[in-house]
Amino acid sequence: MTVNIPASLKPSDGRFGSGPSKIRTEQIAALDAGATTLLGTSHRQTPVKQLVGSIRKGLTEFFHLPEGYEIALGNGGASAFWEIACASLITRRAAFGTYGSFSAKFAASAANAPFLEDPVLFAGKPGTYRLPELTEGVDTYCWAHNETSTGVAAPIRRVPGSLESGALTVIDGTSAAGALPVDISQTDVYYFSPQKAFGSDGGLWMAALSPAAIDRAAGVESSAHLEGARRWVPPFLSLTNALNNSRKDQTLNTPAVATLIMMENQVRWLNNNGGLDWATARCAKSASILYSWAERSDYAQPFVSDPEARSSAVVTIDLDEQVPASQVLAILRENGIVDCAGYRKLGRNQLRVGVFPSVEPSDVTALTACIDYVVEHM
Repeated sequence: MTVNIPASLKPSDGRFGSGPSKIRTEQIAALDAGATTLLGTSHRQTPVKQLVGSIRKGLTEFFHLPEGYEIALGNGGASAFWEIACASLITRRAAFGTYGSFSAKFAASAANAPFLEDPVLFAGKPGTYRLPELTEGVDTYCWAHNETSTGVAAPIRRVPGSLESGALTVIDGTSAAGALPVDISQTDVYYFSPQKAFGSDGGLWMAALSPAAIDRAAGVESSAHLEGARRWVPPFLSLTNALNNSRKDQTLNTPAVATLIMMENQVRWLNNNGGLDWATARCAKSASILYSWAERSDYAQPFVSDPEARSSAVVTIDLDEQVPASQVLAILRENGIVDCAGYRKLGRNQLRVGVFPSVEPSDVTALTACIDYVVEHM
């Protein structure tokens, strides 16, 4: 079926992915400028180290880091950081809030680590969240700020009693960082990849670390070197190694410099526009446009029923069975509007829209008009 959406209805930019975020024109220009000054340069040399230093300083400002907290970064993305946390942060046993595909993956890594005890799981149904509860013998509490697969945002606050027991709070902020409000003091580790709100490419991880997390990583690695220890901390998974390199404004291994260039440009853009408060307000405005549209619609409704749990970073909208999402998405793509598909493993007749800071709220309004037009003419 062919439906030609009038140009007057279309957004100025038709990219709404919940995976890689929209890359701004200024970021492409920064890559252009870096072609002769940064790309191909050793990451141990001053130009790239200055780039990394700018990112670390910019994120410290953006997140209003409490005294003593530090920004570390390394290669491999958030998936690699799950293994780093298992190797370097969890002493014996962790508790996880799991309520979707991505929040469950970190828990699976802990379950597979032969030197850790089986994790304690607090599972919630897709479309809801479940936070871990104080549990005897648990030294690390973990959950995701934003569940990308379902469009659920979970609160970030320490489990009551966890701080007193010496336990760490480790939060996956991958699709939330830069899009949702957060008080970093309520965490010991807030880690994320830069391909969402920070509009860069994947392959790197960033983490805000508390003094307690830094001390824990050093202690775990030290104990791993004791005679007879079952634990092994490979250099690539050593958080202490990553932090020591970060303090020198470099990464342990060779990074993708283009990713760093785009990340640095985005962090400066966000800070220059008003920082975290500005970014989260902008995302909340875009998300509100979508949720309000769906609630008024005859054929759409928000997937997340609890308004308090609805994400302002990734919005999920269920469509009536009489309106096949696959057909809507195909027509949108033919008209240059892309990456609005629901998470395939969730298996719902659904749209999923990334509303990160690079997305113009006016484009979100245009998207809803385009969807209405497509459904009307299908």
